Amino acid sequence: MTRRERIKKLIAREPSDRCGFWLGNPHETTWPIYHEYFGTKTEEDLHAKLGSDLRWISPQFFADAYQHPQGLGMFDAGISQKTSHGQAGPFANCEDVKEVEDFPWPDPKYLHFDQCLDALRNAGNVYRASGFWTPFYHNVMDLFGMESYMMKMYINPEVVHAVTDHVCQFYYEANEQFFKVAGNLVDGFFFGNDFGTQLNLICGPEQFDQFIMPWFRQFTEQGHRYGYQVILHSCGSIYKVIERLIDAGVDCLHPLQARAADMDAETLARDFKGRITFLGGVDTQEILVHATPAEVEAEVRRVKKLLGPHLIVSPSHEALLPNVSPQNVEAMARAALE
Repeated sequence: MTRRERIKKLIAREPSDRCGFWLGNPHETTWPIYHEYFGTKTEEDLHAKLGSDLRWISPQFFADAYQHPQGLGMFDAGISQKTSHGQAGPFANCEDVKEVEDFPWPDPKYLHFDQCLDALRNAGNVYRASGFWTPFYHNVMDLFGMESYMMKMYINPEVVHAVTDHVCQFYYEANEQFFKVAGNLVDGFFFGNDFGTQLNLICGPEQFDQFIMPWFRQFTEQGHRYGYQVILHSCGSIYKVIERLIDAGVDCLHPLQARAADMDAETLARDFKGRITFLGGVDTQEILVHATPAEVEAEVRRVKKLLGPHLIVSPSHEALLPNVSPQNVEAMARAALE
């Protein structure tokens, strides 16, 4: 069974030869540490050496993806100088939908996919997770500022809907353009919005249903319409909405932040096993940082027993930081591939 076939079967919840494994997407400061330890030179070399089954190849990773004549990024207007979601954005004090309409929104005519398509063609026989990252929740949050965003859900929902529609319409058209040319080079639509904190959802379930789920359903339906499996990334405690996500058509849930409330392997297995494929689950807050390699192996085996067989073992935060030692990464991979 090839790596590509294995992950497709796991996400389809069909029998496979073993659980899958994905190294994740280490932080740029982490790669040199890992290359020195493993004797590798490129990211692909390291993925291959550790037996990683999946590659994440998003158009947004490539410099040619959005070529605005003034050099703007997709959502740079009004937020390029922000350093946190809490800072006020251009719509922090907006009361009029007309102001939303007049904003310089990104334009799909500036999209280009050549570099991403080349990377997909050269990926080899591995599972290709792709599509625009589509972080509409965070883009909208940045455009308001977190406090203003949450308040306006109550006091001016029309403005929130208008901003959300503009952001999501751009991503929807971007994915339409990309999926049409990518075709079967892509296996899964992988997109991400961090809906949770360590303890709970960022907004309440009622607001989640009103402001998040309508477009979320459209994106999952879009992926399925092109024949792709749908993989959602959401950090934090999202237990309260997993049922909604399954109902909306999510095939695979990532990254399973193990120490967030109700996101432990026991709870997820008890309530959702067999209804969705799990991707992640190996704790990056304590285990991969502080445990010995033997303890990491034991933890991976425990997670596999609970969440398998339809599990792709991976860190509970894909952007592995330098505090995760290469020895523990090696141990995670070794136990994942057993």
